[in-house]
Amino acid sequence: MSKTIYELILHREAEREIRRLPGTIKPRIIKAIDGLAQEPQPPGARPLHGRKGAYRIRVADYRIVYEIHVTEVVVYIVGVAHRKEVYRRMLRRR
Repeated sequence: MSKTIYELILHREAEREIRRLPGTIKPRIIKAIDGLAQEPQPPGARPLHGRKGAYRIRVADYRIVYEIHVTEVVVYIVGVAHRKEVYRRMLRRR
């Protein structure tokens, strides 16, 4: 039985946000994003209200907001930000 590997696609703003992360958290965020290809709903993933198919995972004080597109076998990373600003900024992106 083989497990489905999801393609990871990053929103252009998400790429920019990852580049700007502090050096201590950046490797943890990248590892968490890479893990979404194997397991798009890891333990601790929470669905977001108001955006169908959207989830968030927590890495320290940061949040990774993403959408799972099962029919396309894609995990679309919407953004990465500190918990104080993540939802205000990310939920407007498409």
